[in-house]
Amino acid sequence: MNYSDPMLALRAAIIKATPKLSKAEHQQQWWLLGTSGCHLCDEAENILMSLQAVQPLNYQNVDIADFDETLMLSFATSIPVLLTVNKRLDWPFSVLDLQQLLSDY
Repeated sequence: MNYSDPMLALRAAIIKATPKLSKAEHQQQWWLLGTSGCHLCDEAENILMSLQAVQPLNYQNVDIADFDETLMLSFATSIPVLLTVNKRLDWPFSVLDLQQLLSDY
C-alpha cells in the first residue's frame, strides 16, 4: 500500500498499534484518540454522542496507551484527536466542526 498520503500513513501506524482496527468495519469509522481519565476526551465523546443523536455516525474510541512509545508521545499533548478517513481534527472542536467534517464526505 502507498503511504505517501500522511493520513493513510498515520492510520496505518495506528492500525499496527491497535490491530482490532484493521477489521473492515473499522476502516471507514472515525477514530477518537484519547486515554482513560482524560476529561477532555470525555467532553469530545459527549460532543460526538450529541451529533449521533441527530446524524448517523460511527466512531471508535482508540486508547493511545496501547500505542508504542513514539506514537503515543506524538498524541500525548494533543488528545483528544478525531481522525476521519482523510482528516485530523485536534481539540478543541464543536458539533459544528463535526458537521463540517460530515459535509466534506
